[in-house]
Amino acid sequence: MKKYDYLIVGCGLFGAVFAHEAKKKGKSVLIVEKRDHIGGNIYCEEQEGILVHKYGAHIFHTSNKAVWDYVNQFVEFNNFVNSPIANYKGEIYNMPFNMNTFSKMFGVATPKEAERVIEEQRAEVQGEPKNLEEQAISLVGREIYTKLIKGYTEKQWGRDCKDLPAFIIKRLPVRYTYNNNYFNDRYQGIPVEGYTVLIERLIEGCDVRLNTDFFADREMFLSLADKCLYTGTIDGYFDYIYGKLGYRSLRFENELLDEPNYQGVAVVNYTEREIPYTRIIEHKHFAFGTQPKTVITKEYPVDWEEGMEPYYPINDEENNALYARYVERASKEPNVIFGGRLGMYKYYDMDKCIEAALALCEKEL
Repeated sequence: MKKYDYLIVGCGLFGAVFAHEAKKKGKSVLIVEKRDHIGGNIYCEEQEGILVHKYGAHIFHTSNKAVWDYVNQFVEFNNFVNSPIANYKGEIYNMPFNMNTFSKMFGVATPKEAERVIEEQRAEVQGEPKNLEEQAISLVGREIYTKLIKGYTEKQWGRDCKDLPAFIIKRLPVRYTYNNNYFNDRYQGIPVEGYTVLIERLIEGCDVRLNTDFFADREMFLSLADKCLYTGTIDGYFDYIYGKLGYRSLRFENELLDEPNYQGVAVVNYTEREIPYTRIIEHKHFAFGTQPKTVITKEYPVDWEEGMEPYYPINDEENNALYARYVERASKEPNVIFGGRLGMYKYYDMDKCIEAALALCEKEL
């Protein structure tokens, strides 16, 4: 069997960036991926000429010029700006909370009027907020909390806001301007050819095996390379010896509709508790598509169980303490590096994922 410098377990963004940099340094790389495609959760596939984000909306945004220049070596980005809306019982509000939101909700026109209303409503929480509900009200007032935060958050986490810790929502973006751009970052967009092409170009020259379960023969795979970069779940690597880390997962329901424009925007959040999905994504709007049909995806948060894709780490005190035990255990694996959102039990935006991968390359290669 061929011997490699690096075995990379998982073909997502973190592993692909490391693979690219390793190849540049003349290293040989084998990537094993249990899914039948490359790209991890940023994988896109084409349907009716529309690039569909298979695992939920991925919008690239960063203020780090070095990261922006890095990805632009491989693909061209369009000028998509994320301006989602929220639907609460048929009432439509702009996100993030800004003057358009306040004008519609409170009937105000100026920042001073909006601030006065929110200030009055915030006053109901005295002292240190004890839970997420109190934290949210102390930031944006009762009305915005009730209509735009409560139901959405309870669906996302599967628990009542009063039972969720305050730290989850330590800061909420509140803008006293009429600006609907969801992100404050300087650079934003989506690859014109989709994210799968970005990954393809990153891993060029590497050996890739899809539909390959690392755990089916761990020792054999580890023997194929001098070192391993493992980007799966850190607790899974150690057979959950200390117990399972907590995650939330997602279920996606795709529909192809025989109409050109379903909702007029890429993302609509459904903020009432009674609607089971958190949002609907209409993929063509990421690329300003004019196709005669459209593809929409409903996103349902669910409790994670083994075998499901773990999307969001539940970074509460208990899980973070458990993760620290696994990190300690991982430090005793001399030839295995743990990276990416699952290996590091951390929710990463794409730019932060690339930053972390490049920092590892700096240290390792």
